[in-house]
Amino acid sequence: MADAVTSQTIFDGERVAVMKFTNVSDGTGEAGVVKVDVSALAANNEDKACNGVKIERMHTSVNGMSVNILWDATADVPAFIVAPGVNCFDFSKIQLPNDAGAGKTGDVLFTTIGAAANSTYTIMLEMVKTYAD
Repeated sequence: MADAVTSQTIFDGERVAVMKFTNVSDGTGEAGVVKVDVSALAANNEDKACNGVKIERMHTSVNGMSVNILWDATADVPAFIVAPGVNCFDFSKIQLPNDAGAGKTGDVLFTTIGAAANSTYTIMLEMVKTYAD
């Protein structure tokens, strides 16, 4: 059996993308799962492809585990670790940037930490999109 997960795009505009992710774990957990595939996000009005995102806000509800949000790269780089509880994180003044180095793809990955049966998360990411020049 595997964790029961969902990914939902709430909004995908020229500047902003909002996505919601859920997981009800059977104890298996997730490891390096692509949650935000920037190549699947809409291009801007100049038809430039989205090549990354900056996290502006996170709304989280996590129970029984933690979630490591990672920037995808040759060696994935932690963006933020979400601990158990209900929280809203506002990075609007700085927009949490993707500081991954070699092999940076722009994608966002999730890895669960300490997932046990019936552990859950709901995470909504509000992101500012970036584009190739």
